[in-house]
Amino acid sequence: MVRAKLCGLGTETDVRAAVDAGADALGFVTDVDVDTPREVAPERAATLAESVPPFVTTVAVTIPESVGAAVEVADRVAPDALQIHGEFGPDDVREIRDRAGVDVIVAVGADEPDRAHALDGVADALLVDSLTESGAGGTGETHDWERTRELRDELSTPLVLAGGLTPENVRDAVATVDPFAVDVASGVERDDEPGRKDHDALAAFVEEATRAVEPEPTAEDA
Repeated sequence: MVRAKLCGLGTETDVRAAVDAGADALGFVTDVDVDTPREVAPERAATLAESVPPFVTTVAVTIPESVGAAVEVADRVAPDALQIHGEFGPDDVREIRDRAGVDVIVAVGADEPDRAHALDGVADALLVDSLTESGAGGTGETHDWERTRELRDELSTPLVLAGGLTPENVRDAVATVDPFAVDVASGVERDDEPGRKDHDALAAFVEEATRAVEPEPTAEDA
């Protein structure tokens, strides 16, 4: 069954709503060099991550300037996994994994299949997203899901699908790509308060992502 990661959480209320929605993983954006209302300080990310109950994975999402900076985020936040954005090669990822002692998810652009292949078998998961030039996600833009499905079939590393996903399109996205997991940030946010989550949208996203892989009823089931 596809997993759902709800990302960019910044309040205790949003964390509780994401857990209640049935999310498998929660993402906390910290120490990034882009202007985003989703960013929280590492200490705040650590506090929010600590409030998450067992069996829900916590993910620190960061754009580190170096291997050492990535390891420092992991040390300060103490997440279950670290999601890194930026131009990190296989050797860098191996060093981050060894030094941080957590699973490492590497974000790659949907237009970077060669980089995805280079990181295959090195990262614990590859998050395929519609990235900005700086490597940041949260653009709210989709990409070619058919091409991403082809990439998924070529990789041994679990693929996490991101980029422009919403409760309205995630079912089609899952059916097309068949990813290990889906990731959403901007697609479940309130219109009146940037960065804060629409709790009904959180629940709808998880439900639609899960429903996408349910078998169609047959005549024998009627």
